[in-house]
Amino acid sequence: REAYKMAWLSQRQLARSCLDLNTISQSPGWAQTQLAEVTITCKVNHQGGSVQLPESDITVHVPQGHVAVGEFQEVSLRAFLDPPHMLNHDLSCTVSPLLEIMLGNLNTMEALLLEMKIGAEVRKDPFSQVMTEMVCLHSLGKEGPFKVLSNCYIYKDTIQVKLIDLSQVMYLVVAAQAKALQSPVATIWDYIHKTTSIGIYGPKYIHPSFTVVLTVCGHNYMPGQLTISDIKKGGKNVSPVGFQLWGKQSFLLDKPQDLSVSVVSCDPDFEVKTEGERKEIKQNQLEAGEVVHQQFLFSLVEHREMHLFDFCVQVEPPNGEPVAQFSVTTPDPTPNLKRLSNLPGYLQKKEEIKSAPLSPKMLVKYPTFQDKTLNFTNYGVTLKAVLRQSKIDYFLEYFKGDTIALLGEGKVKAIGQSKVKEWYIGVLRGKIGLVHCKNVKVISKEQVMFMSDSVFTTRNLLEQIALPLKKLTYIYSVVLTLVSEKVYDWKVLADVLGYSHLSLEDFHQLQADKESEKVSYVIKKLKEDCHTDRNTRKFLYELIVALLKMDCQWLVARLIQEAAILTSAVKLGKGWRELAEKLVRLTKQQMEAYEIPHRGNTGDVAVEMMWKPAYDFLYTWSAHYGNNYREVLQDLQSALDRMKNPVTKHWRELTGTLVLVNTLEILRVTAFSTSEDV
Repeated sequence: REAYKMAWLSQRQLARSCLDLNTISQSPGWAQTQLAEVTITCKVNHQGGSVQLPESDITVHVPQGHVAVGEFQEVSLRAFLDPPHMLNHDLSCTVSPLLEIMLGNLNTMEALLLEMKIGAEVRKDPFSQVMTEMVCLHSLGKEGPFKVLSNCYIYKDTIQVKLIDLSQVMYLVVAAQAKALQSPVATIWDYIHKTTSIGIYGPKYIHPSFTVVLTVCGHNYMPGQLTISDIKKGGKNVSPVGFQLWGKQSFLLDKPQDLSVSVVSCDPDFEVKTEGERKEIKQNQLEAGEVVHQQFLFSLVEHREMHLFDFCVQVEPPNGEPVAQFSVTTPDPTPNLKRLSNLPGYLQKKEEIKSAPLSPKMLVKYPTFQDKTLNFTNYGVTLKAVLRQSKIDYFLEYFKGDTIALLGEGKVKAIGQSKVKEWYIGVLRGKIGLVHCKNVKVISKEQVMFMSDSVFTTRNLLEQIALPLKKLTYIYSVVLTLVSEKVYDWKVLADVLGYSHLSLEDFHQLQADKESEKVSYVIKKLKEDCHTDRNTRKFLYELIVALLKMDCQWLVARLIQEAAILTSAVKLGKGWRELAEKLVRLTKQQMEAYEIPHRGNTGDVAVEMMWKPAYDFLYTWSAHYGNNYREVLQDLQSALDRMKNPVTKHWRELTGTLVLVNTLEILRVTAFSTSEDV
């Protein structure tokens, strides 16, 4: 099995799209969809700027002087369609998505300003004006508790909120709240004009048989791509997939009530499955502010020619006039199979959609990596000697009385020779590695009597912590997409990678006009060069080292997590079931649900394909952590260590990755500091 695995990985080294072409030919509508989560991350300097969530009316304005000269603020925005349920009842209803704001720098001097459109207006009658208030609610957790912010200004359907008390992670949502209900008023809906929005989502290309998802929510935000987790195929649930927004419509609903949604094809060449032409949206779903998904299955009539077409959507209450009626045009049919083979494939489970500011050059200036000496503040004196007969990668060996420089006070949990222990990350005789916490006495810098390492620089640190990346596998299309969208200056990337000879004339010949296309060209050149000299050069290692020299740590963290999860899935194989039981106690039926999409003609998942359900599970599990990549990798390490025959006893790269992610901040603080004494 190991020989087969190594041969398989070697054969896929140039372009690991992980795309099953047989699956595509049998079910093209499913193979080309991908999970999507709409986020944006922008880096803003002391001159300020604005960060807007793509395809939305949600913007965070960063004023001039928000951070000191030479510093940057990193702003990340993400919107959740589903509002907190506790905020929707008779006296309150949410009128915006739940917005997550993440900040990279809390050393600020000016407040931020949030501006977004809301999905309701208070009615003009005096009673409604007195009894109703639009409020912006703030919380440090996604599930609350929420408190009302006072610095708000509302004009028509737009709210502006001054964010003074900043945190690294903040959650905000706008709600209409009633002070009291007096007959004949029954709910908060009687005081406001409430907007309800419908989004029509489908695959990137249409096929002889495809699914359209109609999404209903109580505000006016509809993302350009949407993850749907309850898709059914052949009566069975499949892994979550992503759909593109085909069209949307908003309408006013006087009161929450049952609604009927019907979809009819306007083209005789296509039809909607009879049992799915009409769907129901319940009153209690609207009152609770739930996001409702309804699926409609389209199919080509007999063997007619594929082409784009229109279909009509109608929403109506029982025995009443339609409240919304509109038509939607589908995208073009799928390209031929040869072109499909170049797509990222279903393994690109999550794609961040980035929208750079209008003048990214003005807002993003990449700092220069400086080879500086690390200034350690904590040290450890070893209490015993540890010399292993069988060397273990990423673990230190030492004599009794050695003084080890510690990279912070944080601890890593990992299996050693046989048991799971807690470890410090340290430097001894020019090597970075783990040392058992119980084997050292921590002392201060002033207590150090003798050190064998007089100088250890940021370049030494970077070269060593990135070593596990040489042995991690990855999905090339995911790496290409993420880096192309997250790097705003192709020239800086090219210079760091050693391609300083590239000029704009090279791109004119390639007809590459957009910045992302130029970045993509640089990445592809690196990939080709590493493949040519694959015995000595490793693509992922060189790329991430370059990104760290550009201070792209959020992007690096994302790439590392993706690669660690994929490599773990490949190493696990059929052992993923044991891991799933330890992590989330999956039932046998839930495990089978992950394996069903990957079963072959025999009805079983082939041994060499078992990494696919393993990856699907690990991706879904890791998504619950949000941006807490350190916790994802630590919990994954701990779960793998607890298995009956831990793969981590022989495969140490995940442990090396933990060392990497736990030293990123030290690298950043030292290598990009503007002061001489770090």
